[in-house]
Amino acid sequence: MNIKIVEKKDNDLRVEIEGEGHTLCNAIKSILFEDEALVFAGYRIEHALLSKPILYIKTDGKKDPLVLLNETLKKLVERAEEFKEKFLKELEKFN
Repeated sequence: MNIKIVEKKDNDLRVEIEGEGHTLCNAIKSILFEDEALVFAGYRIEHALLSKPILYIKTDGKKDPLVLLNETLKKLVERAEEFKEKFLKELEKFN
């Protein structure tokens, strides 16, 4: 996975996430929408065979979009860890 900031303005951010697809982008977008500072979040994949989605983030100016993305990624990692712990606990019941 390669990440590249395509464009950064005061309240706008475009990030290319090479090597990923809908799964990661939807997870990020879903968590972004939980923040009140978010005005818009979306992503675009130009071609299905080229795994280079562009993530778009626009805030209301109360929070920098890079800060918002960083907070979102931390939440995503926390939730993945929580899922892993719960899954492993359930898996133990079958062993």
